[in-house]
Amino acid sequence: MIAVLERLLALDEENEIVEFKEAKMQFDKDKLGQYFSALSNEANLKGNGQAWLVLGIKNDKTVVGTSISEKQLNEYKLEIANHTSPKLSFIDVHRVVYQGKNILLMEIPSAPKGMPVSWKGFWYGRDGESLGSLNMVEMDTIRNQVKLADWSAQIVQGATIQDLSQDGIQKARQQFALKNPSLAEDISKWDDLTFLNKAKITIQNQITNTAILLLGKPEAEHFINPATAKITWILKDRDGVEKDYQHFTCPLILSVESVYGKIRNLKYRYLQDGSLFPEEVDQFDPYIIREALNNCIAHQDYTLGGKINIIEREDGVLTFLNLGSFIPLSVEKVINSDSPESKYRNHFLANAMVGLNMIDTIGSGIKKMFLIQRKKYFPLPDFDTSNNKVQVQIIGKVIDVNYARKIAQMPVLTLNEIILLDKVAKHKLLNDIEIATLKSKKLIEGRKPNFHIASTVANVTGERADYIKQRGIDDSYCQKIITDYLAKFSVGKREDFESILLDKLPDVLDITQKKNKIKNNLQSLKRQGIIEPLGKAWIMSKK
Repeated sequence: MIAVLERLLALDEENEIVEFKEAKMQFDKDKLGQYFSALSNEANLKGNGQAWLVLGIKNDKTVVGTSISEKQLNEYKLEIANHTSPKLSFIDVHRVVYQGKNILLMEIPSAPKGMPVSWKGFWYGRDGESLGSLNMVEMDTIRNQVKLADWSAQIVQGATIQDLSQDGIQKARQQFALKNPSLAEDISKWDDLTFLNKAKITIQNQITNTAILLLGKPEAEHFINPATAKITWILKDRDGVEKDYQHFTCPLILSVESVYGKIRNLKYRYLQDGSLFPEEVDQFDPYIIREALNNCIAHQDYTLGGKINIIEREDGVLTFLNLGSFIPLSVEKVINSDSPESKYRNHFLANAMVGLNMIDTIGSGIKKMFLIQRKKYFPLPDFDTSNNKVQVQIIGKVIDVNYARKIAQMPVLTLNEIILLDKVAKHKLLNDIEIATLKSKKLIEGRKPNFHIASTVANVTGERADYIKQRGIDDSYCQKIITDYLAKFSVGKREDFESILLDKLPDVLDITQKKNKIKNNLQSLKRQGIIEPLGKAWIMSKK
């Protein structure tokens, strides 16, 4: 990264995809978002995979350094993810020491093909070093990168029905009949080409990319090059060390069953508590596995030339990853929508998969995944839709038996509220709207970003002891302990008060935050005229 920084510094001046900012202690979040949008759009227009925003260096290349903390960076990342459309974040933020100073190299992804990046609803661009709006020509240039033409419907020149798998076609017939029982008798009379046309897998007897993906022989994959029809299953241990893997290719209609068979899906045994828990369940519900896997196939951006990855961890975590932006823009939108998504990346492929009973288009699949996890008292699915990919993580176990079981049973909580409380339980950052939502229902307490579940929830779930640990003692009680100590022993150092108070302060605070809280209470007592310093110690005020 030092070499990257020196290459950027060697530029004659800033350009459309490189920006230097002093930012000694902080950087305005709104300004950061504007630069993120502009640099991302310009990287797309320049054909670059990324752009750079460098903090700790002035416009004239003077190295001044920055003291921006990891906590501030996490807040910046959350702000960017919440207010960019499509939802993006930094590829990475690299911290380097250069000329003895801390420098941050913020690596910003190029705008996805066909999708200019906006910040709070406005599209930004650059004219040399200047920040401004993305002009209409630039906007159209990005949007026209993806025309209405559907890659999955394109005709494969040179391919014939001989390049399709007979086993795949037979499986497709079975699935089509299952989806369309009224046509079962007719289906048996159709020849293969008639069936493929009726099932909207081929177009007027011509082989499509969809036909190769779903039904092609393994050796027919070359027809869709540079796209690939590959799914990779990887097994890792709890430390992330790879233990096994296998690649699968077309026909994907058969490969999905092979991938499903590789996932171990062990039985999860609950800790018994009366008759409330069943004895055991599958770690991963079969519907969730098939829904997530088939969605990867249906929504993969095949023009990017990547493969679909399924990563299984031995400690009960399953991750699905496909390339391409998340078309609905947010998972919350999908869950709260009463109608299916009106736009699909691979419209022809999606329709074919609907006809083969692999997916549905009524928009309820993701919501059903959330409800299944909630019913089993497992953590809710985690979606990461940043950086032109969709990653879904499913956890197949209870991570906190008492809390997860009882919180899911609270009838007054909506699914949206449970989704937000799930974020609190996982110690994820909340945005201002989410904080306001939970606070208005009195579901959380504490100060940003150290929130914990409120007492109203703790009472219902029986987690009163944990609630007290999270909340800790208030300032007035903390100050009373200090003054009682000085009344008894006359003099006390800060270390004395820390030894008494540290284990009584909230568990959500780290050791530095706890010590700062004690220091702040000492200063408060001093301002009130109750105590006064004596060298490095404290005594009761003599005034």
